[in-house]
Amino acid sequence: MTDSTSELNRLAEGLALAPQAFMQPPKETSTFVIFGASGDLTHRKLIPALYNLACAKMLPEGFHVVGFAVTPMDDATFREEMRKAVQKSKEVTEFRESVWNDFAQGLHYITADFEAPEGYERLQKLLAEIKTEHQVPDNRLYYLAIPPSFCRLVTEKLGEHNLVSPTGKQGEGWTRLIVEKPFGHDIASAQDLNAHIHKVFKEEQIYRIDHYLGKETVQNLMAFRFANSIIEPIWSRRYVDHVQITAAETLGVEHRGLYYEEAGCLRDMFQNHLIQILAIIGMEPPVRYGGSSVRDRKADVLRSIVPINPENLVEIAVRGQYGAGKAEGVVVPGYREEQGVNPKSNIETFVALKLFVDNWRWSEVPFYLRSGKRMNTKVTEIVIQFKRVPHMFFQLSQDDVMEPNQLIIRIAPDEGISLRFGAKVPGPSMRLRPVQMNFSYSETFNVQPATAYETLLLDAMEGDATLFNRNDAVELAWDVLEPLLEIWSATRPFHPFPNYAAGSWGPTGADQLMLKDGRSWRNPPDAPLLSRVNLENGHGGGTHV
Repeated sequence: MTDSTSELNRLAEGLALAPQAFMQPPKETSTFVIFGASGDLTHRKLIPALYNLACAKMLPEGFHVVGFAVTPMDDATFREEMRKAVQKSKEVTEFRESVWNDFAQGLHYITADFEAPEGYERLQKLLAEIKTEHQVPDNRLYYLAIPPSFCRLVTEKLGEHNLVSPTGKQGEGWTRLIVEKPFGHDIASAQDLNAHIHKVFKEEQIYRIDHYLGKETVQNLMAFRFANSIIEPIWSRRYVDHVQITAAETLGVEHRGLYYEEAGCLRDMFQNHLIQILAIIGMEPPVRYGGSSVRDRKADVLRSIVPINPENLVEIAVRGQYGAGKAEGVVVPGYREEQGVNPKSNIETFVALKLFVDNWRWSEVPFYLRSGKRMNTKVTEIVIQFKRVPHMFFQLSQDDVMEPNQLIIRIAPDEGISLRFGAKVPGPSMRLRPVQMNFSYSETFNVQPATAYETLLLDAMEGDATLFNRNDAVELAWDVLEPLLEIWSATRPFHPFPNYAAGSWGPTGADQLMLKDGRSWRNPPDAPLLSRVNLENGHGGGTHV
């Protein structure tokens, strides 16, 4: 490794970024009640995340899990089901028999219909038994891993059966509620759901979960901005040309055809994930890292987004639907051929948007957002593209490539940060090429980042709502997208669906959205981020400096 590479790596590793090693177990234990515990989310995410926390000794003594669902099971059957789920989970690196045996002792299950009072009476009795037999505080964390249509019913039943304490504070026998997305179907339904939940739970007891906000790199975005004096001064309209946010998936809708026919890409990805990332990118420095302060600043950004003009949609929005093609080398069907999908469906599986944040920091800086199914590469990343230098006085040849500086923040699949800048090619003549300095989270800290659900569940146990959505933020996000939702639901696509092939980077209209502004999407190569400096040839390859 050369001296220049070593210096740049030391610079990358010196940036203020928070490894998992500093996480601490909650100060108080609690009982974690999962409504809908027989479902997919519990199998794939919740129990594997809790097991990982058990392996890392991050669960407090006396921690219990109660599954509540209509599928008939007893404690032993539930424990065996969860064991199988953990053993085959891709998010669990190692299955340890001793850890599982200890963890499984705290797993319980109640077979009950969400409407029937008997189930809630049994839950009340079980919670009392856990408190008495294990001498633990009466702290309850309810998780609604259920369809949105049941959220109102379950919260009402919890209130009717006195299963909710009046506080969410530590040391006072607290009760908290975690609500999964989608939070409403539009702004009216979101406001209605908020109003009904508030009849039983106070706002400070409600944790609206968005797993994107639990990813290490999304959190590191705040650390990267606000803990490094070389970054924050250039994070504004004075230096930034535009921002790109991409969330691309190679998978289709799989077994979620019925859900996707109701939701579509705009509701599924933009109202929560992408709009929240935009808010973190655009927010002003909070007074402190804490629930209210951070969430206040995020809400300020959402209030500053320029409303979508229905008369100007062709200039700012593109929708698409995938047809048949190849994904990862395998021939796959189009969206309309997927199970549960209307053969004439006009539901979008791809969206690209251009939004503006009308405030002092970001005025006239476009934010380009895109997300789609059956894309070329699975990747979620943020690109901050800086303005070109005002005058290039070097005498460059046709072979020289000078591209704008880019800061690339990779959220998935390999979390890291990359910085592209210009450098001289070794030799007697002045020839320039872009070089790339890359920081890989796993390589630098020699650990795999905690999964998003591990982080968020721990925060909920601690009563830290920083990474959860507040009611006003949810409603503001719906408010941004409502005009687009109304028009797209009432009109046919301008270009007939399907309008992009599986395995591509989406419809050509998305490229035109940027090309007419003299810009282009960054379509990431498959190569992972590495902790080294690469000398690129302008097409993603190159030699090492």
